[in-house]
Amino acid sequence: MDTPLAPPPPPPVRPRWRAMGLPLLTGAAVAGTVAALHFRDPHQAGSWGLCPFYELTGYWCPGCGGLRGMHNLTEGRILDAVQSNLLLIPLLLVFAVWWGDWLVRSSRGQPARTLPRGLPRTWLWVTLAFLVAYTVFRNTPWGTWLVPV
Repeated sequence: MDTPLAPPPPPPVRPRWRAMGLPLLTGAAVAGTVAALHFRDPHQAGSWGLCPFYELTGYWCPGCGGLRGMHNLTEGRILDAVQSNLLLIPLLLVFAVWWGDWLVRSSRGQPARTLPRGLPRTWLWVTLAFLVAYTVFRNTPWGTWLVPV
């Protein structure tokens, strides 16, 4: 005789403060890193180490100038931050929106949003091509305005 299958039990309800733990811990880690960048100036040579790509090749990578740009942002020098790394402010905005969404969804007991499984590979290749083009352009005479300050 067949017995009907019982529905699976609902997932355990976690307290709100536990559900928000990981997003809040991530926010605290980012805030601590930003504070450290404010007080320890990356414009001084070797203060935060060396970029391995730059040391090995002599060329600026897409991330070169990111620490200096973040330091400039903490001091309110937005144009200097943009000149240090043009990609910094857009990436910070994307991170802030993603983190805020994660925080709101966890406060409601919903899982964090992830990338769709069917994300087209084209997006990966376009992003990779953009980063390569950005790297090449900032290392040519025409892209000297993109070199970190």
